Amino acid sequence: MSTVPEAGPFPNNSQPPADGRESLRDERPALRRCVAGDLDEFANSYWGSRALLSHAPDLPAPYDDLFSLEAVDELLSRRGLRTPFLRIAKNGSVVGDSQFTGPAGAGAEVADQVRDDKVAALFASGHTVVLQALHRTWPALVDFSTQLAADAGHPVQINAYITPAESQGFSAHYDVHDVFVLQVAGEKHWTVHEPVHLDPLRNQPWTEHSQAVAAAARDREPVIDEVLRPGDSLYVPRGFLHSAKALGGVSAHLTIGLHTLTRYLLVQELAVLAADQASLRTALPLGFDPGDPEQLAEELPEVVEFLTQELQSATPEALAARLRRRTWSSNRPAPLPPLAHAASIASLAVGTTVRLRAGLRCRVVPGDPVALQLPDRTITFPAVTAAAVAELASGADCKVGNLPGLDDADQLVLVRRLLTEAVVVATAQ
Repeated sequence: MSTVPEAGPFPNNSQPPADGRESLRDERPALRRCVAGDLDEFANSYWGSRALLSHAPDLPAPYDDLFSLEAVDELLSRRGLRTPFLRIAKNGSVVGDSQFTGPAGAGAEVADQVRDDKVAALFASGHTVVLQALHRTWPALVDFSTQLAADAGHPVQINAYITPAESQGFSAHYDVHDVFVLQVAGEKHWTVHEPVHLDPLRNQPWTEHSQAVAAAARDREPVIDEVLRPGDSLYVPRGFLHSAKALGGVSAHLTIGLHTLTRYLLVQELAVLAADQASLRTALPLGFDPGDPEQLAEELPEVVEFLTQELQSATPEALAARLRRRTWSSNRPAPLPPLAHAASIASLAVGTTVRLRAGLRCRVVPGDPVALQLPDRTITFPAVTAAAVAELASGADCKVGNLPGLDDADQLVLVRRLLTEAVVVATAQ
C-alpha cells in the first residue's frame, strides 16, 4: 500500500446545506467512521456527557487509508517537518525541541527541522512521538478533518501518538476539547474516568486540578478500562480523565480534537456587543479600588442594569454576525491548488462544472443585493442572481449554462467571480 494517499476518502461535494442545517439522519461519512450505532443516539445520549467505545467490526472500515506507521516514517524523514508539528514525551514529561531538531543543511536556512536520527534514538529509548496538526500536513487527514468539521459543526484538529511497546507518553489528564481516538496500529490500554471539573473551558486546563485528577485516576472506578485494537474508536468528552499505555508492540492512534463551541461562547460575544453601549465604557471613579467590595457595591447595580438592558435588546442577527467571524474560520476549507485553480478560471466556458469549495462555510441572504456571507467577508450580487447564487452555494455540482435565472453570458460572469473569490472550484469531468 502506498504511504502517500492519492485522494481523500470523501467525495468533494460532501457539503452541509448553505444555511448550516442538517439532520443527523443524513449521511455524515466522517462522523460515521468514528461512532458505531445510531448517530442520533450518539448526539442525544453521549455527546458531551458520556464516553463511548466503538469496536472495529461495528464501524465502516479500518483507518489504514487515513494513516499508518509508514506514514509516520515518511513524515519524520522526508517531509521537512518543523516544530511545533512534532512533540516528544515520556511519562508525562515533554522533551525540549533542541533534543530532536537541527539545521536543515545547505540551501535551507531553517534551524528547527526535525532530525530523524535523533527521533529514532528517542523512540528506541521509550519516548512517545506526537505528530501535531496532521489536519494540515497529511493529505488523507486534511480531507477527513474537512468532512468531520462539516459533519460535527465544531472545529477539528488531528494529532497522532506513536508509542513504543510497554510505554506511556502522558499520565492521567483531561482535555479542554472533545476527543475521538482512532486506533491505527498496535494495541493500547485506555482508562477513562468521570470528570473532576465538568465541561472545562479552554482557559481551565487540567493542571489547575492536578491533585484531584491524580486522586480520581487512582481511587475511582473507571467508566472505560479497555484495550483498543486497530480499527477501534473511543469517544472521550472534554473533562473526562484518560490515560493510555502501549502493550506488546508499537502503538499508533489518531487523536481527533473537536474544539467544542459552548454556550459560554455566546456569553462572551454578547458581552462584546454590550460594549457598544457608551454607558458601559465609562471610566470608573478616580482612585477606584476594584478589590474593595464596598466600592464595587456602589458601581455594580448600575453596571448590571445597563448590561441587562443590552442583553435583552441583543438580536440573533447581530450575534450571528460576530460568531461567523469568530468560528467559521476555525477550520480551513479544502486545499486549493493555486496553479490549477488559476487555469480553471482562464478556461471557464459554458459547460464547465463547478461546486462549492469543500468545507467552506457560507450563507446566502436574499435581497437586493443578494449577500453571500463568508467567514471573512460578505460578497454581494444583483438580485437577479439570487436563484443561481443559492444553487452554487448548495454544494451540488452546477454546470455553467444550466444555472437558473441568467443567460449564458451572465452565468459566466457570476461563476468567474466566485472562482476568483475561491468560493467555488471547477470539478474534473
